[in-house]
Order: sequence, then structure tokens, then C-alpha cells
Amino acid sequence: MSLYAMRIEELSGIGKKRAELFNKLGVFSVGELLNFYPRTYEDWSEITDISDVEDGDTVCIRASVHSAFQSGFTKNGKYIAKTIVTDETGACELIYFNNKYIDRMLVNGNTYRFFGKASNVFGNVSMIAPTFSPDSATAEVRPIYNLTAGLNNNTVVNAVKQALKLLPETINDPLPDTLREKFGLCGLKFAIENIHFPKDMESLNTARKRLIVEELLVLNLGLRSLKSHKRAENMNPIADDYSDEFEGLLPFSFTSAQKRAVKDCIGDIKNPEITLNRLVQGDVGSGKTAVAGSVCYTMIKNGMQVAFMVPTEILAEQHYNSFKEIFKDTDVKIALLTGSLKQSEKNRVREQLKNGDIDLIIGTHALITDKTEFLNLGLVVTDEQHRFGVAQRAKLLSKGNSPHLLVMSATPIPRTLGLIIFGDLDISIIDELPPGRQEIDTLLIGSDKRARALGFIKKEITRGRQAYIVCPLVEEGESDLASAEEYAAELMLNYFSDIPVGILHGKMKASEKEAVMRDFSENKIKLLVATTVIEVGIDVPNATIMMIENAERFGLSQLHQLRGRVGRGSEKSWCILVSDSTTENSTERLKTMCSTRDGFKIADADLKLRGPGDFFGSRQHGLPELSISSLADTKNLSLSQRIADYVIKDSNNLTDDRYRALKAEITRLFRTTGDSTLN
Repeated sequence: MSLYAMRIEELSGIGKKRAELFNKLGVFSVGELLNFYPRTYEDWSEITDISDVEDGDTVCIRASVHSAFQSGFTKNGKYIAKTIVTDETGACELIYFNNKYIDRMLVNGNTYRFFGKASNVFGNVSMIAPTFSPDSATAEVRPIYNLTAGLNNNTVVNAVKQALKLLPETINDPLPDTLREKFGLCGLKFAIENIHFPKDMESLNTARKRLIVEELLVLNLGLRSLKSHKRAENMNPIADDYSDEFEGLLPFSFTSAQKRAVKDCIGDIKNPEITLNRLVQGDVGSGKTAVAGSVCYTMIKNGMQVAFMVPTEILAEQHYNSFKEIFKDTDVKIALLTGSLKQSEKNRVREQLKNGDIDLIIGTHALITDKTEFLNLGLVVTDEQHRFGVAQRAKLLSKGNSPHLLVMSATPIPRTLGLIIFGDLDISIIDELPPGRQEIDTLLIGSDKRARALGFIKKEITRGRQAYIVCPLVEEGESDLASAEEYAAELMLNYFSDIPVGILHGKMKASEKEAVMRDFSENKIKLLVATTVIEVGIDVPNATIMMIENAERFGLSQLHQLRGRVGRGSEKSWCILVSDSTTENSTERLKTMCSTRDGFKIADADLKLRGPGDFFGSRQHGLPELSISSLADTKNLSLSQRIADYVIKDSNNLTDDRYRALKAEITRLFRTTGDSTLN
């Protein structure tokens, strides 16, 4: 019987109530228990002399109880017991709370091993409630598991020990011998045994590497399989490529990177066997919108409609006006559809869409309502991919007969993560900026130079320019950080009393935000104090300064997006980072911002320093949960991609019997996403 078919309550000592506690942790079967890896370990084999203990260290000391416990009660009524333990190098005070039996558990004169966090204040070493065992017990690396109320670590340890005994002598390893030997990975049984109860730290590291690489390999292969499943037959092929004709409409020439991206897209659309399903990813100002415009033009000239969805009304209007200017001497019929249009205007636009009288519709979420219908939708474009959920994208795609999909994003994603995050999309990267793009000087200052920076901002505004100031929080009293409302009030009263100042934050109504952004884009507001809602969705070429308060509180990729709001016109621009943080991590991140404008270098640095959180946000990406690996582990992620290439080359679509178990692992991992295409 498969261990995945064996319920957790079939183990000795796991009754119905305990089984329910395991279920809360996602463990229902014995097989799942073996994949329920420890969250950390206590290394009881490494003994630290008391004299070598440093403040804040987590250590294991070998010491003898030197005196009887002294007990009493704290001011708030807690029972407290203290004793002294010693080794040959010094003494350590042990403190236990609410444990009236501790004096019977630790016998005066006996020697024990104590494990826990220690403090060392002016040479006085102490530990609060360390775990302990007799010195005669086997020194080992002990697993510590995630728990839930009512379930202790010993219960999990005992259950895992039982589960390990049920493993057969020879188990079906998803990774064939030849593959493991080629890439230096241990066998599955060794990995499972040593991830739970490692013989030593070297065995633990060997086991971890094997399991991490396998999980990333399974994820990698699964996503590649998803992509192949979703590459449906082309229902909207085209005969002719009009990209050269579109470029002739522009007042500039495409960069080589833009030409490559257009060629990728048109190549997909002309291929009768696949549907365009591509991400065009490029840094701020790299010309993604022009690339999308070229693909739109080719589709329209081939007789199909195009829907272009963006996250905000102000951005929709900006795109509409830009394309209207480009297409003014052509027969392309373009329209705008947003929530703020009068109902009569919406009805008129929707009627024209349904009749095929509109070729290109640019809009917000109004495009995905049931009332919006198309005659022959052939291409869907979404701008700022991360602002739309998978369901919203699917809703728009459902309005045509398998239309092509082009998504754009200015959020730099590390190259090692591109395949993982956009597993169902092909990727074209625009990795160069058009000539003439303004350089942005990035400066890092302390709050003591804020007044000087504000004076510089005012000077720029009097020269006719505009500026942003970004704060991380919204309302006064949330923390000691500057808040947008409080800060804006102070600026209006003092530094900028004679200048129109606007405020923008996430708690405002959508209509209020749109009004403020529109006033700023029309130069009615000179200084905009905002939270990160201006990260995307507003293009004001006249804005030349971006000042970011408490810059250490933002991720590098987010700072880069904010910086990209300036330098969009012909004037010299600046980004001023304000921070008093002196931590090594913050300093390194902010110096990276000052040293490069390459979004991909910044994204790589952000991944190393902060992990993948900035790139995933609310997990709209639909990836399965990982049990041991991390997408910030670029070394093993790269290794897993190399192994995936090897596996695909070695066995087309995992059809070889040697990879049957690996294919089963892919199905099991992706079952959590509800994707049936891998079953």
C-alpha cells in the first residue's frame, strides 16, 4: 500500500484528535508526514564552552547543576525558578517560568546538555528555559517542526520515526541513478532519513540539496508542461506582417531589442500550430507600449479587433491619446472604455465594438464586464501584468475565439525567476533603452539634509517643473514613519504654502485618486505627496524629482519602479532617497540603487537581499506551495533548470518508464493548484 494512501491516524499514538491537529498542518497521510520537513534543527553535537558564549547566541552547553533551585514569584504572579550550572570554563544561570517540577527534573550535581538562546551581559551568562537532556544521551542534530496548538514537537518526532520504519528497503526514486550521478545528488531514502534525523550536519546538507533540487525540478517540469498544454492551435492566424509600416508612423526608430520583441510576437501569431501567449518585459522607458502598438497594428490590418487593458483610467487615457496621435493618418478606428464614462457613451462604444466598427479598444476593468462584446477579438494586451489576476485575464480572453495574448510588465524579474513566475508565457525581454532617454541621478541622504532637498524641489518647481514625494504609510499614528497626510499638511503649511500640493494614497476612493492624478498630469498640482499607488499608472514628462522618505522600507524593485516615474521628458531628473538606517542590509540595497539603473541587476540584488516576496505579492501567480525549497535560492534554481533541460532531452515529455515516478511527483505537486491538465 502506498504511504500516501495510509492515513496518519493509523500510526501508533495518533488518535482522532491528534490526527485533526496534523490535518491542520496539511498532513493527512503517512506519505505527507514524510514530506513534512523540519523548519529548523538544534545541533546538540556541537558543545560551546560557557566562557565562549556571546550575547544572543543559540548554543548547546555541557554543564553540571551547581546549586539547588531558588524559587519564588514575579510581580505579575509568575512562578520563577533559578539555578547555576557550571563547566570547566565558567558559570551560567538558568531561569525557568511556571515549571514547579524543574527542581526534580534537574538534579543537583548531575551533568546535562542545555540547548537554547543565551545572553552575556558584562560576563554574566544566562539562559531562559533551555531544553535539556542527560549528558549520557546520544548527541545529535534534532529536528524542530512547525506546530499547532495542542501538538508538541515530541509527538511529531515519534510519528515521523514510525513513518520512517514503514519505508521499504528499496524505494522508487523519482530521479534515476544516472541522473543523480551526473548531477551529484544522493538517493531518496538517504535524503528522507537525513532530512528528519541527520547523522551530522554534512548528511543534513546533502539531504537538503537533494530534496530542494528535486522540488524545484518538479516545479520546473510542471510549468513547462503547463505551457505546452496551453499552446493551443492558432484560431486567429495572420497572413501579413505590418510591423515595418507601423514603425514608419512613429517619430523615432525601434531599438534592436524592440525589433526582436515584435518579431517574436508576429512569429507566434503567424505560426498555425500555436497561439501567441507572450510576456514582453522591459525596464521603465524601454518602449514596451510601442512594441505592443506594432503587434496591435498588424492584427488590425489583418482584419481583427484588439483589446488593450490597463490598470488605471489615467493610464488608459494616456495610451488612448498616444495611439490616437500615431493612427491619425490611418484607417484604424480607436476608442476608450472606462468606468467613469457616461452610460450613454459606454453604450455607444459597446455597440460599435459588437458591430466591429472599432478596431482597437483601450480600457480598464470595464472591458471585462458581461456587457462588453466583440465581433472578432483576435488579440488581448494587458499592461502591468502583475496588477491583473489570472481570472481577470481569462475573462477578457473568453470574449473571443482563443484570441492571442500579449502581456507587458515593467517590473524587472530576475532572469532565474522568469520561467517560474511566468511559467505559462513565453518571454521577450527588451534590454536596452531608446536613445535620448534622460539619465536620472540617484542620491542617498540622511534626514538632516531633508530641508536642503525640499529647497531644491521648490527651486525646480519655480522653474516650471513638478515633483513627487513618496511616504511609506498613510495616516498619522501608524508608526514613527512619516505618513502621507501628516507630511502633506506640514509641507503645505511651511515649505510649499504658495504652491499647489496634492495627496494620493490607497485609502482614497478610486474616483478621488483619478482626479488627483489627472490634476497632476495637467500641471494643476505641482507637488504630489503619495504612497506607492503612483508606482505605476501615471506618466508625467514634466516631473523631474522623485523624493522617497524612509527609503529603506521599500524593496529595490519597488524603488526602481518609483524612480521610473521621473526622467520621462527632456529635462534632467533626480531621485532622492531619504534614510537614516545604518544596517548593513539597508545600506547595501540603497547603494545599489545609486550605482545602477539596470532594472534586472536591481532585481537580482533584491532577490538576494530580500527573497522573492517583492515579485509575488498576493500569490496571484497560482504556483503550488513549496515545502522545502525557496525561489530565492538562485543556485539550486539554476541547477534544477539544467536538470530539466537534461530530462526533456533524455525523455521527450517524460514518456520513458525511468521517469514515471517523476511524472507522478509533478501531478501531485500541481494538484494543489487545481490544474487538471497535469493529471
